[in-house]
Amino acid sequence: MTPYAAALQARFAEDAPDVSHAAGPMVDALIGRKTVRRYTGQMPDEALLSTLTAAALSASSKSDFQQASILRVLDPAVRSTIGAMFPAMPWIGASPVFYVFLGDARRLQRIGELRSKPVANGTLEGFFNASVDAALALQTFILAAESVGLGCCPISVIRNRIDAVAPLLGLPDLVFPVAGVCVGYPADAGHVSLRLPRAATVHTDRYDDHALPGLLDTYDRTRDARHALTPQQQRNNARFGVAGFYGWSEDKARQAADPEGAAFPLYLRAHGFDF
Repeated sequence: MTPYAAALQARFAEDAPDVSHAAGPMVDALIGRKTVRRYTGQMPDEALLSTLTAAALSASSKSDFQQASILRVLDPAVRSTIGAMFPAMPWIGASPVFYVFLGDARRLQRIGELRSKPVANGTLEGFFNASVDAALALQTFILAAESVGLGCCPISVIRNRIDAVAPLLGLPDLVFPVAGVCVGYPADAGHVSLRLPRAATVHTDRYDDHALPGLLDTYDRTRDARHALTPQQQRNNARFGVAGFYGWSEDKARQAADPEGAAFPLYLRAHGFDF
């Protein structure tokens, strides 16, 4: 089996012709990238980390506004405090390196002030543009890091504790975390996270999700066969009861039924965004 065919089978449970693929090894590596949450104690070289941030900030940017910033958390006390907020994710405090990727609408606002031009960057558009810039930089960083043998784990849950995290990081108005990211050399092989079939996520000409119920059922059972969720991992049984079969879609529906991040929009409105 070619690397491309093996990668498609691992990622989407799809079969592909066992022939060489013109896209090449980079695409094979992207499709085959793995989830990594455990790291060795080896610290990546500082010059390498600097190069990776350069790669991240080379990502595409809306209108060349460049509204992404990267904050590295080095202070052990700050790392420990943030890690203690999320005890179910010990890798936050344990990974050799931890960055926070920031949507930075402040810099453009300041540029307008320095150039005596009115800039209203607290709008929904301003927030969205800065968020996308930061997300693009984050994903580019992850792909660059993985290409040199590092493993990464994005941490969006820090937004759930924005009122506590923002002061720790000294974030001013119009600057907000999109996600943190743990970085280090993998302590184990990690695993490929099975994705939804492309029949559910790739559309032609018009959006069409009529086949979603059947696709979800197949996906749930295929994923369960690879990485079954234990009874202890079922969410909110007091509200929804114990499921006889607990697949990915049941887990995500339960998770989404209990909204996360209620403090985040309140924080944003109190710190420069009127949307």
